[in-house]
Amino acid sequence: MKLTFLGTGTSCGVPVIGCQCKVCQSADPKDKRTRCSAIVETETTRILIDCGPDFRQQILPQPFRKIDGILITHSHYDHMGGMDDIRPYCQFGEINVYADKTARQSMLQMLPYCFAENRYPGVPAIGLHEIQPHKTLKIGDLEVMPIQVMHGKLPILGYRIGKLTYITDMKTIDEGELKYLEGTKLLVVNALRFDKPHHAHQLMDDAIAFARKIGAKRTLIIHVCHDVGLHEEVNKLLPEGIDLAYDGQEIYL
Repeated sequence: MKLTFLGTGTSCGVPVIGCQCKVCQSADPKDKRTRCSAIVETETTRILIDCGPDFRQQILPQPFRKIDGILITHSHYDHMGGMDDIRPYCQFGEINVYADKTARQSMLQMLPYCFAENRYPGVPAIGLHEIQPHKTLKIGDLEVMPIQVMHGKLPILGYRIGKLTYITDMKTIDEGELKYLEGTKLLVVNALRFDKPHHAHQLMDDAIAFARKIGAKRTLIIHVCHDVGLHEEVNKLLPEGIDLAYDGQEIYL
């Protein structure tokens, strides 16, 4: 199984429009962060996690092959604002999209023309499915377990796929969810920055503490903003086994 990070940035991306900070002006490609999204794939199955407004830019360098399913973590635009750009992949057939009740309703409102009785030719062909935490999905040869985390006061979904756990935009998690994360080898989790608490996102110390609690062999940090610092410098500060992820990074599990 291969994990590819299409995007690892927060809702504004990095560089932030108009910002002159050293991160936003960095020449290091690893400091260029589009909105969070990832591909999990095997030889026969390909799953997209979130489809934000940078999807077209993110997917162009990737091999063109069927997308078997799209997992939506939550309803915010930076995680599903690129859905119209899945059109080319619909030549392989209708794409199944999995979302919780809130995100499903948001998608119906955002893309009403995709669900109209008489659809305009060429619009994305989407099979939209409402899912719930702890009810396993089978997509191709991959089993997916949705888990619930809190994005501030908003319940959202993370996903357990084999030895991988993928969580973004988390502020807190209920203790009862931790049993679903047992045996995680690769943890992907969000950390906005090192300081300045945020009402809906955890900080780096929170992510480090969570990683240690889960006990994953390796943890990769996503959904980071420019305030976190330069990629190369930050990775020197982080504990062993914990690193910033970067756009385009590939991990084999």
